[in-house]
Amino acid sequence: MVSRSPSPEFADPQVRPRYTGIPTFMRAPYAGDDWTGTEIGLVGVPFDGGVTNRTGARHGPREVRNQSSLIRKINQASRVAPFDLCRVRDLGDAWVERPFHLESSLEEIADFYRRVHEAGIVPVSCGGDHSVTLPIFRGIAKHRAVGMVHIDAHCDTGDDYLGSRFHHGAPFRRAVEEGLLDPRRTIQIGIRGGLNDLDIWKFSYESGMRVVSIEEFYDKGVKWAIEEARRVVGQGPTYISFDVDGLDPVFAPGTGTPEVGGLTTLEGQLIVRGMQGLDIVGGDVVEVAPPFDPSGNTALVGATMMFEILCVLAEARAARRGSRT
Repeated sequence: MVSRSPSPEFADPQVRPRYTGIPTFMRAPYAGDDWTGTEIGLVGVPFDGGVTNRTGARHGPREVRNQSSLIRKINQASRVAPFDLCRVRDLGDAWVERPFHLESSLEEIADFYRRVHEAGIVPVSCGGDHSVTLPIFRGIAKHRAVGMVHIDAHCDTGDDYLGSRFHHGAPFRRAVEEGLLDPRRTIQIGIRGGLNDLDIWKFSYESGMRVVSIEEFYDKGVKWAIEEARRVVGQGPTYISFDVDGLDPVFAPGTGTPEVGGLTTLEGQLIVRGMQGLDIVGGDVVEVAPPFDPSGNTALVGATMMFEILCVLAEARAARRGSRT
């Protein structure tokens, strides 16, 4: 076999033809067991033990990695080049050894994120169902509560369901109760859909979260929503959690609890971009369930929203680094 060196323009694996190579998130280098020097870690959380109806989000990270080969290095809209700003690595998966026990599964995930946090790495994660955000918070927010920009069709502040307090409809109630999430610095955008109980999301309102229904969003617009989000979270540490069911199922049919009448993909992108300049300390995209979308489009949407979060997070991470020098 004749060996050859890559052409100079292809020395960077991220600019080689996108059908080549082993899939990692956005073709970032795979860190393996050596996280040395990593500033931002891209993490898969292939767990959907907290789903209340349609399972499949455990397959999300693998397919999002595959579709993320389409992501390029620079955000054309914001001009942010996250891979130039920070050392970004794919840390692999926070996979669960005992997935048939819900509480211990969440604790396994939390242990992974504690190690991430102790290593000085800020995470951008791909679920998995929305229950995984609670153990992520346990790993990165134990020493101080965070604020949150939450894009979703559901508030996810319910309580006991089918005998469990730990499912994808309740992570943010649990996070507030555990002192990980500051409800007064939390905004939930895109809330909609039918209910069996008008008080199911009462905790959001009573705890002080800013709940933006899809009707209010539609009346006031995306620019207003961005300003409202920035007002609510302020200058404190802030997490972005993006459930793809916040989008209309026309754009993201591959999810467990779709609700018609949601955000467009562009509106989702604009909201995340609008968080530039805030103290972003992590983010996730959850509830991509590839079995319900054989086209792969929902996974591509998930990868795109991960990239948008990565861009605002990389700027924030670089700013924090600069403030220490």
